Amino acid sequence: MSTTQTPAMTPPVTIPQDRTLSPADRQLFEELSARHYRQAYHIAYRMAGSHARAEDLTQEAMVRAFQSFHRYRRELPFANWLYRIIVNLHIDELRRRPKAWIDSVEDMPGLMELPDLNSDPSDLVLSQEIDTSLQHALNALPKDFRTAVVLCDIEGLSYEEIAEVMRCSIGTVRSRIHRGRNHLRRLLGVTH
Repeated sequence: MSTTQTPAMTPPVTIPQDRTLSPADRQLFEELSARHYRQAYHIAYRMAGSHARAEDLTQEAMVRAFQSFHRYRRELPFANWLYRIIVNLHIDELRRRPKAWIDSVEDMPGLMELPDLNSDPSDLVLSQEIDTSLQHALNALPKDFRTAVVLCDIEGLSYEEIAEVMRCSIGTVRSRIHRGRNHLRRLLGVTH
């Protein structure tokens, strides 16, 4: 096994030895995964709703991406391919999850992450309150709406890219984003 260091907030990605990839393909995968890890983690966090589950989801997606890298079409954006893997893994997790879900201690409200000592404390509190409210509202959305809204409004993907990731038409993407945004507004108490 070899280890690739990913962006500062993430643990290293452990890449299994595989004799089917050439050294050049292996290096390309390591570069692409390091470049896209942070954004993949953010998508996983918004989908899963907790840091612990997002880390697990991102790591599993990286392992799956590596195992399937020989099927990746180089002319297509790696990020979109990786997002599709994350979405599929998250959907699979939701299907396997028992109806009564027990959150880990890390997921409990009131526990805070380590503060940035250079930040204004009031900004930090406001940011955490907004993030918590937004994440609770996102978690309440149906999974297709949540996926479309996260990919569009948080990750900035185009409708065409979202349609590719979600394997649906652009019209369906537009509908899911519109309905998801309206549902979010209601949940957050925002009026037009």
